[in-house]
Amino acid sequence: MNSATDPTPEPNPQDQKAIAKFLEPLLNSPQHLLVHKTQMGGTEAFIGSVTLDWLDRNVGYASQLPLFKRHLNPDTGNVERVADTVEDILQRPLDWSRQLPLAQYLATHKAHKFPALLVVICPSWVNDLQAPQWDDQGRATESAIAFEGLDSQGQLGLLHLTSDVAVFALDGQHRLMGIQGLMRLLRTGKLQPYTKIKKAVGEAITLNDIEEVSALTPEEIENLVSETVGIEFIPAVVAGETRAIARQRVRSIFVHVNLMAVKLSKGQLALLDEDDGFSIVTRQVAVTHPLLMEKRDRNPRINWDSATVASKSTVLTTLQALKEMTQRYLGDRFPHWLSPKPGLVPMRPDDDELEEGMQELRRLLDALASLPSYQRLERGEETPVLR
Repeated sequence: MNSATDPTPEPNPQDQKAIAKFLEPLLNSPQHLLVHKTQMGGTEAFIGSVTLDWLDRNVGYASQLPLFKRHLNPDTGNVERVADTVEDILQRPLDWSRQLPLAQYLATHKAHKFPALLVVICPSWVNDLQAPQWDDQGRATESAIAFEGLDSQGQLGLLHLTSDVAVFALDGQHRLMGIQGLMRLLRTGKLQPYTKIKKAVGEAITLNDIEEVSALTPEEIENLVSETVGIEFIPAVVAGETRAIARQRVRSIFVHVNLMAVKLSKGQLALLDEDDGFSIVTRQVAVTHPLLMEKRDRNPRINWDSATVASKSTVLTTLQALKEMTQRYLGDRFPHWLSPKPGLVPMRPDDDELEEGMQELRRLLDALASLPSYQRLERGEETPVLR
């Protein structure tokens, strides 16, 4: 119940039913998407969600736009860097070696998650300067996005997507590639691995191969097509822009989005990773073993973030170095903890294996702690002196 000072009216069930009845045919239409409008940096954007199947069928790569047709490498899907294209290229080249690992990740990990994709809406008139949507000064008279507001403030509404509208991934092209690979795997039962330049390498992975190692049931794998992912739409051109200004804006957005993203350091990854068995074992032992755990009467022994130890630092080692040591020490015993390919998320070991790994690492640290140099640490000498 609302308080006396709360002006928000109670929702009317009849109103909710009327809204649902109004939206139902629109939401089931392939030409409409329910979105919320945002405004930042002079560019309107529209945020919604779509199924993986919709994304596979309706979103492409910038290299597939008509203006790149003459300079598109049909084998790699990348645009040739020549005088005619260098100012129009909007994103980095596609790396096809990433498709299989990303598709495999989605199909094998229960807690899989992709961030929202940033995509550009580009109707056919954008690349036709003779189209009536351009004025005699070469400026667009309307936005490339057709949005119909449904509320009084025009914040919630419908995005109209007609057959002549191209949608391409600006940030998230490799996520799209992984989703496309997953859809191909589900529809055909197999997926061919590629090199970076899309040359077939090795044998195709089959759906049966995936089901044997997946944490998902066959039914859950089949239902991946209807999972949803966030998507943010921006216009290829806004009213008042020339084509050159619009291109600069879109390229800048791509650069800025990627420039602001900071990768986790290896130490931070080892601290947070819930899938890599070596990371889990390392951090659990690091906070419980007497040689490494923090104590009130001494300086910390571990640098949790940095990859290096300064000459005057009182820490003994870094979490990253400990994790690498653990991987070398336990790697032969638990080879299946390793990711089958760089960039692919490993499968989390079961609790019994993790406990076994922790016991082995504790025994190693017990042996190290018995060495004379480490005994000096226990007597109060600091690491800079020993170093």
